[in-house]
Amino acid sequence: MGAIQVGMLQALYERNIAPDLIVGASSGALNGAFIAARPHTVATAVELADIWIGLRRRQIFPLNPLTGLFGFAGLSENFVPASGLRRLIGRHLTTKRLEQLPIPFHAVATDVRTGAEVRLSNGPLVDAILASAAIPGVLPSVEWDGRELIDGGVVNNTPISDAVELGAGKIYVLSTGQSCELDAAPRGALGMVLHGINLLVHRRLTQDIARYGREVELIVLPPPFPVEVQPIDFGQAESLIDRGLASSRQFLGDLDRTGATSRLEAPRRDRQLARPARRLRSAA
Repeated sequence: MGAIQVGMLQALYERNIAPDLIVGASSGALNGAFIAARPHTVATAVELADIWIGLRRRQIFPLNPLTGLFGFAGLSENFVPASGLRRLIGRHLTTKRLEQLPIPFHAVATDVRTGAEVRLSNGPLVDAILASAAIPGVLPSVEWDGRELIDGGVVNNTPISDAVELGAGKIYVLSTGQSCELDAAPRGALGMVLHGINLLVHRRLTQDIARYGREVELIVLPPPFPVEVQPIDFGQAESLIDRGLASSRQFLGDLDRTGATSRLEAPRRDRQLARPARRLRSAA
C-alpha cells in the first residue's frame, strides 16, 4: 500500500512542493528515507516508483518454513526473516546515519515492552527503517539502545503529532488509506495479518486530523478509493502509484481553487480516478 505514496509524491513534486522535514512510519519510513536523501524532483519520484514496481513478495517476505515453524512453536518472535528487507534498504541508501540525511528525517517506531511511541532522529539509518517497518509477528523486532522496537504504525501510522512537535506549521499528509471492498478475504496467514493491521491503524489518522487541524495547516492527500488490493499483492504497485498520482493531481488542482482543508473527506466512488494515469518519465 505504500506504493500509493509514490504517486502522491510525484503530484507534489510537479508543483515544486518540497519538504523541510519528513516524518514516516512503516512503509512511510521506507519512502521517507529514500526521498530525504535525494533531490525533490519528478525524477526522484519516478526512480522510487520503478523500485516499487520491480518488487515482488518474496523479496520482502521470503517465507521460510523453518522460521515459520519456530514462530508457531514460540521459539521465534517472527514468521519472516528481515534479511530481504535489509538488503532492499541497503541497496538504495546513500547515507548511513539518520542525522546525515540532507533533509531531516524522523522514523516512528513502537517500544514492545511499554507500548510507547519512539521517534528515531539519530543513529543507524538501516536499523531505524527496519524498526519502523517491523510488522509485529511477521518481521523481527529491532534492538535500539536497550529497547525492542517494532512497526511505528502500531501506535501512530501517520505521525502528524510528531510533525507538529517538531515545529511544522504546514503538513502534507500522505495516507495510504486501507484495503476495502475486496472480492474475497486475504489468502493465508500473512495476508490476513497485514490486512488486519491496515484496518486497525486508520482510526488513529482520523482522530489526529480532527485534533491537529485546529492547530496547524493540514493538507491531507486523499488515497484512491476503492482499493481492492490486498496488502501482500506487490504485483499491483504500478496501478496503485498511477491512481495515487491521478487522485492527488485532481485534489491539488481543486485545492488551488477552493483553499486548504484539514478534513479527511469521505472518499468519492469515482471510477474515473481508478483509471491508470501515465506517469511522467523525466524530470519536470
